[in-house]
Amino acid sequence: MNYMGLNEIREKYLSFFESKGHLRLPSFSLVPQNDKSLLLINAGMAPLKPYFTGQEVPPRKRVTTCQKCIRTGDIERVGKTARHGTFFEMLGNFSFGDYFKEEATAWAWEFATEVLKLPKDRLYVSIYEEDDEAFEIWTKKVGVPADRIYRMGKEDNFWEIGQGPCGPCSELYFDRGEDKGCGKPDCKVGCDCDRFIEFWNLVFTQFNKEEDGTYSRLENPNIDTGMGLERIATIMQGVDSIFEVDTIKAILDKVCEVANYKYNTDEAKDVSVRVITDHIRSVTFMVSDGILPSNEGRGYVLRRLLRRAARHGKLLGINKAFLYNICDVVIENSKTAYPELEEKRDFIKKVIKLEEERFDETIDQGLSILNQYIEELKAQNKNVLDGESAFKLYDTYGFPIELTIEILDEHNIKVDMQGFEKEMEAQKERARSAREETNYMGTDIDIYATLPAELTTEFVGYTSTEGNGEVLYIVKDGNFTDNAVEGDEVTLILDKTTFYPEMGGQIGDTGFILGEGFEIEVLDCKKTHNNKIIHVCKVTRGEVRKGSLVTTKVNVSRRMSIARNHTATHLLHKALREILGTHVEQSGSLVADDRLRFDFTHFEALSHEELHKVEQLVNEKILEALNVETIETSLEEAKKMGATALFGEKYGSTVRVVRAGNFSMELCGGTHVSNTSSIGMFKIVSEGGVAAGIRRIEAVTGKGAIDYVNNIELTLNEVAKALKTTNKEIVRKAEALVNELKGKEREIEALKSKMANSMSDEIVNSAKDINGVKVAVAKVDLDADGLRTLGDRLKEKLGTCVIVLGSNKEGKVVFVSMASKDAVQKGAHAGNIIKEVAKVAGGGGGGRPDIAQAGGRDASKIDEALNKAFEIVETMIK
Repeated sequence: MNYMGLNEIREKYLSFFESKGHLRLPSFSLVPQNDKSLLLINAGMAPLKPYFTGQEVPPRKRVTTCQKCIRTGDIERVGKTARHGTFFEMLGNFSFGDYFKEEATAWAWEFATEVLKLPKDRLYVSIYEEDDEAFEIWTKKVGVPADRIYRMGKEDNFWEIGQGPCGPCSELYFDRGEDKGCGKPDCKVGCDCDRFIEFWNLVFTQFNKEEDGTYSRLENPNIDTGMGLERIATIMQGVDSIFEVDTIKAILDKVCEVANYKYNTDEAKDVSVRVITDHIRSVTFMVSDGILPSNEGRGYVLRRLLRRAARHGKLLGINKAFLYNICDVVIENSKTAYPELEEKRDFIKKVIKLEEERFDETIDQGLSILNQYIEELKAQNKNVLDGESAFKLYDTYGFPIELTIEILDEHNIKVDMQGFEKEMEAQKERARSAREETNYMGTDIDIYATLPAELTTEFVGYTSTEGNGEVLYIVKDGNFTDNAVEGDEVTLILDKTTFYPEMGGQIGDTGFILGEGFEIEVLDCKKTHNNKIIHVCKVTRGEVRKGSLVTTKVNVSRRMSIARNHTATHLLHKALREILGTHVEQSGSLVADDRLRFDFTHFEALSHEELHKVEQLVNEKILEALNVETIETSLEEAKKMGATALFGEKYGSTVRVVRAGNFSMELCGGTHVSNTSSIGMFKIVSEGGVAAGIRRIEAVTGKGAIDYVNNIELTLNEVAKALKTTNKEIVRKAEALVNELKGKEREIEALKSKMANSMSDEIVNSAKDINGVKVAVAKVDLDADGLRTLGDRLKEKLGTCVIVLGSNKEGKVVFVSMASKDAVQKGAHAGNIIKEVAKVAGGGGGGRPDIAQAGGRDASKIDEALNKAFEIVETMIK
């Protein structure tokens, strides 16, 4: 059989279907667009759902893709089996109401036998048991012998999800030979053994499942096929596992090199190698699509995969960050098909390295907490850790349950796994309920989804803010209507509009729609999930009817303010990349009339100097009066020009490039000023973090910037007035006041020290001896810092001791407990003492065996709580 590398198979497949009239589309981002039913793209057809449902018109009726996918449902099986992986590539050819079964089956057979040159005598076909049409085509048109075709039931060979489009499937199988089988005499296609491998699934979407459960024939049936690239590569390379496929084995070999381990010598270590190999593929591609580690959503999936890989690295004896280097192998092997990997290599490596280092800190933190649990369990003579605590370690601190079990086992302590699983299921339920319910293919059912897919509103507002149009649809109270009168709140769909709809971070235009005898105020303009422009309106005069001819008038002043902020956003993006580095990528934005907000990838707060440089560079470009031009071209040409594209953004065949002189160039559909000088002034008003690795800058331009500066000047005047000085002397006056306050603080600290000395003698004299340990308790008028300072002095004077202090400073009840090292050895535990003491005063807290702090709510119970300390210590020290 002809050996083929994975990259070669991918290219041959896409080229083959291009030769059959298919449009080759690049893989969509792993982040779903306008699909609330999916966290991550998990199938080749998932990004194409709008074309299958008819909500959007496809760029061509025949499409072929190789789609990157992530599935984590079987994550626990990854590494333990030959086939399971979290990342995979799905080859597919699709027909949207064009060709059907005859062509799909013929081309599948042609590609398998003539391009891949798979032996015909080792190929088998399965069909849905009732699909006689498919049987006829396979046998009479394609020429597959009838004894090589297997009929299977609905569970195996019929694709449907609830109501909506569905249909029978037909699959291609490859016979790997009797030596790979189970040995049973009835071993055949459909057997669970490894002999017959299904590698291509053809879905014939020809029915619509109605509400009553019946099936009606679709007027325009579709074709949806999927062939796992890794799986067909195992067949073409004659290997038993996806981990032996050329590109994946290169990653596996690198893992073994870093771990200084020879593969196939220890099964447990082999599992760890395979887990790392698979997970680093997922992690690399997820980060390249703009996903960053977090504690929720797809960011949590990324964090889980990355930390799982890091832990398996530790099991292999790798005690340093290493995954960020392994990802180089992933990039090298896949960058031809996915050039974004090479473009973002430095960024990907930095994100992975930072998360690895963060996990190292987490492991240490988790160990500290686990050791505390162990101490508490031993003190209580218990040998089972409750499921809630184990889950908290896992969920809050990222501490793997396997590691918890392993460490506890060394202390003869078990984990309540039933309780752990209960907590895990509760979390999954919360995640499920948080995901919005959707119908077939994850689309919201609303009135706009029923509009024809080919319906579009032409936007003519780039060059003018006033234009003419016709009212195509009126929606009132969620239903279509023929007219609306004064006072009605409606949405209108026009054939042409000058109103820019909210998208790409830019808010929608407002203004008026005028017609004969009526006036309508436009409160907002939006785009629906199926790309219809809707005007959110209120009829202020007269009656508007479907078919009315109208004039659209955008609020020009507001539009200009938005345009200033949008062009400034582009200048800011470029300035950040120049000052901070090319790892900076846009991660979200808001372009409004009163401000702009820009989220970007960066890993630390910007210094005052960096912010100043960024602001200064943007203002320099404003003063240079750069012409801002827009160019419509192909996506390929735009990239050649050097235009910046955004993570996960869906671009059509024709794109709009916005260029500000030779400084900034981005793909953008928004509205902009014609010259940077129109921005007037740019002023950053805040910078901060919004998520791990994501920073946010808010800024103002034009009149907003002038108002901001004027407000600062007013504030300075008020401050100067309060300080009884002039604006010029504010700094000197403030410095003098600070120095004066520092002097007063030193005086206060000296007085506190004297008070602590006098108090300590009195407390020492009142200490009780309990089995060789001096126990001192006292209520004093100090804050938490003062209590700790006093406690340290008492420890020096008392020797082997336990100290419990309480206070009610400014209405805040605080307890501090300390135990000397030798008192701890005798059984004292400051954390457990303080927990019980604080409970008496209606509070809680805890801490280490040698020092702990707690709060309380009932100040009247402080004395009672402190007296309780003697009893508690007596039970600890025997």
